[in-house]
Amino acid sequence: MIDNRYVICMKWGTKYGAEYVNRLYNMVKRHLTLDFQMVCLTDDSTGIDDNVKCYPIPALNLPDNIPERGWKKLTTFKPKLYDLKGTALFLDIDIVIIDNIDCFFTHQAQFDDSVMIIRDWKKPWRMVGNSSVYRFKVGQNTYPNLLSYFEQNFEKIRGEVRHEQAFLSNYLREHHHLEYWDSSWCVSFKYHCLQKIPMAYFVPPKKPIGAKIVIFHGEINPPDAIAGGGGKWYRHVLPSEWIKDAWR
Repeated sequence: MIDNRYVICMKWGTKYGAEYVNRLYNMVKRHLTLDFQMVCLTDDSTGIDDNVKCYPIPALNLPDNIPERGWKKLTTFKPKLYDLKGTALFLDIDIVIIDNIDCFFTHQAQFDDSVMIIRDWKKPWRMVGNSSVYRFKVGQNTYPNLLSYFEQNFEKIRGEVRHEQAFLSNYLREHHHLEYWDSSWCVSFKYHCLQKIPMAYFVPPKKPIGAKIVIFHGEINPPDAIAGGGGKWYRHVLPSEWIKDAWR
């Protein structure tokens, strides 16, 4: 029985430096008591901690002149992803872990081919998963046609959805199973931590009780949350000391 555990992240371009990967590795190491191998799929491994195993990001077979960046995560579903074989937890590199995350590996899904994912906070009725945190079987041919279907039907798909997580959610619900994490485990910094105007000008963002991972999506990243600033006027951000303590 394959019981390898991987924590996989992805870094490309220049928006996020190696420190994001290294801080993520440090947070996982502090908050995961189970054995794991950290993996980074990247176009530049310079400066990444030696404890993180780096591989090139697999190429997508898309038409010429189509930017891959918005779809790259789908390559984690290659039937054979290098020598990885086991259970994988994908984490975006700009998340902040604030509590033990063993449950993301120990939680029992209802079906063997289920992908566990965050349920969208803003429009939960759409049943779209937020792919900042998802668990799947890697290198076991569990989803053999997912990537090939995407590549062969790309023009149709990009006319129907805006991003990879919408395609992934739709495909898995139709061909496999999509299940959602406990809603308290993964929270949005901008929806669940920021104070509303005008209190945001006087009270710093709150640390969510019971949460394990804070997701940063949109214009605010962890350094913005630590220093203050980075948000739109209706999302004023005061410095967050608890983010500073966690993001290291």
